[in-house]
Amino acid sequence: MKKDEKKLIDAIIAGMQEKKAKRIVTVDMTKLNAPCQHFVICEGDSNVHVTAIAYEVKDYVRKNAGEKPFASDGFENSEWIALDYGAVIVHIFRRETRAFYDIEHLWADAVITEYPDVE
Repeated sequence: MKKDEKKLIDAIIAGMQEKKAKRIVTVDMTKLNAPCQHFVICEGDSNVHVTAIAYEVKDYVRKNAGEKPFASDGFENSEWIALDYGAVIVHIFRRETRAFYDIEHLWADAVITEYPDVE
């Protein structure tokens, strides 16, 4: 993993943890023919929680990694918010929506790393 990608992913995870995101995972797709190099996925307990996590990630990453997303989507209903940082795409789900789409398992050949929930 490139140094700048690691710094970005670490900042994304830290921003998620600031707002008590649940079930954080990274999906390393560098060895696959994928649309990006990494996914960082988490979930929130409600639409308000999902929105709070997304704004915290944007702010935390801007302050600590100097990056802004190229695009974002999903703020209208906050069931699934995506933040596109180029090589890294962030997915923030409501629990039920994450279970329905189960995107980390679409990339079963990727390396998936789980992070403990912060209490």
